[in-house]
Amino acid sequence: MTDQHPITPPSELVQKWIQEADGGHDPRWQEYEQDIADRAAQWSADQELEACCKWFQDFYKLEFWMPRDLKHLRAARRPKPPSLKEQALKALAHILNNSATQLGADTIRRALEALPDD
Repeated sequence: MTDQHPITPPSELVQKWIQEADGGHDPRWQEYEQDIADRAAQWSADQELEACCKWFQDFYKLEFWMPRDLKHLRAARRPKPPSLKEQALKALAHILNNSATQLGADTIRRALEALPDD
């Protein structure tokens, strides 16, 4: 990446996305186009994040920044989605807060909390 050129995915990568999402004959073609646009936006954002991390490393020569700082920056800018367990616990809390019954809710909560976090 250079300062003179916008972040543009390589043509091979675009072709791969098109092949994976090929459905121009399908009535849902707009969904395929949206999928390609989403992939391009995510790829560009990832390239920009890595360029920023490299800039910090080069500019500060890691005098003030440590590799773990860049790891924390990447984690903050690309958080992992909640696990299925976390989603289920949140859904259960919503049900309990918006329902008059608690039949079986405690059992479901204990079962979900006993599951491993993955």
